[in-house]
Amino acid sequence: MASSTSSPAPGSRSKKPLGKMADWFRQALARKPTKMPVSPESALSDVSHPSSPDSPPSLGSSSEVSPIPAPSHGGADGGGGSSSGSSSGGRWSKDYDVCVCHSEEDLAAAQELVSYLEGGAASLRCFLQLRDATPGGAIVSELCHALSSSHCRVLLITPGFLRDPWCRYQMLQALSEAPGAEGRTIPLMSGLSRAAYPAELRYMYFVDGRGPEGGFRQVKEAVMRYLQTLG
Repeated sequence: MASSTSSPAPGSRSKKPLGKMADWFRQALARKPTKMPVSPESALSDVSHPSSPDSPPSLGSSSEVSPIPAPSHGGADGGGGSSSGSSSGGRWSKDYDVCVCHSEEDLAAAQELVSYLEGGAASLRCFLQLRDATPGGAIVSELCHALSSSHCRVLLITPGFLRDPWCRYQMLQALSEAPGAEGRTIPLMSGLSRAAYPAELRYMYFVDGRGPEGGFRQVKEAVMRYLQTLG
């Protein structure tokens, strides 16, 4: 019976700690909130990326947003003064300067014209179908690709050109690629009278193949004038 009188009741032992805990919560709620400590990592990030009212919001890390490179003016690697932007515009935006359209029977004359255009200081880049078309490629697809990849088109209009339905398709395709673009389509008429000039080309001046050098010089000058407009 002595043990029952010496031990306090269970409820009387827990009242005092619970009272202290309630007082602690009341004191904690009454305090003003304190500023959270700043970790070293966050402090470094704030220092390395300062912001100002005039600066735009950050778009991400430097590996995601690349600055525009400044134009190069030469270096140790001999890269010259051309920048990446200059190689993607102007004359170099297309693979060829000239696409020569001709009939099969005029292949020798077309080769002579291409040799003339590619020679000299200008070094015009010419597309000649039997020489430059991809082996195994579809004929129509190769022609369309050559026309769209060339700045100018020279139509070697001869009696053989007018007799060949394929040449008529080349002419119409060339006109559809650049309708109304002055200087891009250059007709070179040879062995024909003015009355035989195709009706589809009557709004264009043609180069007379009876002129000096077979009209080749006039064709070259016309191509060079157009290329100069590209900048």
